[in-house]
Amino acid sequence: MAQVEIGIIGGSGLYSMPDLTEVQEVRQTTPFGNPSDAYITGVLEGRKVAFLARHGRGHRLLPTELNFRANIYGFKQLGVERIVSVSAVGSLKEEHKPMEFVIPEQFVDRTTQRVSTFFGGGIVAHVGFGDPVCGEMTGVVNAACKAAEVVGKLGGTYVCMEGPQFSTKAESNLYRSWGMDVIGMTNLQEAKLAREAEICYVTIAMVTDYDCWHASHNAVTVDQIVAVLHKNAENAARVVRQSVATMPATRSCKCGSALAHAILTDRSKIPAEARQKLSLLLDKYLN
Repeated sequence: MAQVEIGIIGGSGLYSMPDLTEVQEVRQTTPFGNPSDAYITGVLEGRKVAFLARHGRGHRLLPTELNFRANIYGFKQLGVERIVSVSAVGSLKEEHKPMEFVIPEQFVDRTTQRVSTFFGGGIVAHVGFGDPVCGEMTGVVNAACKAAEVVGKLGGTYVCMEGPQFSTKAESNLYRSWGMDVIGMTNLQEAKLAREAEICYVTIAMVTDYDCWHASHNAVTVDQIVAVLHKNAENAARVVRQSVATMPATRSCKCGSALAHAILTDRSKIPAEARQKLSLLLDKYLN
């Protein structure tokens, strides 16, 4: 199998990637367990890609149940250097309307029950995360939204909450007072782990509805939300396809060297088991 260039993570509503050719189903085993589902590899716009349904096909996994480490490590095993993540979110600002996309450049973590690093077990690393998404990729996705004639807004902050319950009104209004833009339950851990794996990462946040702060929230039905999800998924597929088509052949960002100065542990003190477990990430620096 040819090395995969680009990973695509599909969230609520986007459980498959249309227009893939040369399709194969690839099941990965990682040192961190099994990913959410099989990776569906294929060719899209002339590029080798791998698609993963974040919650599993059939939407079987809660956000807190996701094995984020296995999902990202599995992409790394396939050779992926860039990940485009698609995620359904609630809007925390009037200006971000249902059916629109936001391409956040920042995150705030409100999760409490998740492992967000590959490291530990005798090896310590601290990657830079001041700019948590790849600036090169946000530009590509922003341009892709325009080309696909989808409203896409570059910038803003994604609040990642634990779930699975949605926010209380008090929480929603708190986040609004902080100036947050959208709220979801999955993307921050992906971004952190992608950075540790030296994979470029970008989020396409699909607004499905206003969060509970909004006066119209209680009038929104499940059927309406599902209808928006389906339409958003169609738009997202177009944006992803355009993003893949226009992605530069080589990376000019710093994501691919995020670990270069991040490993603090004395090389002679790294346990053999930890060294072996993370060989895919560490070999370029420790060999």
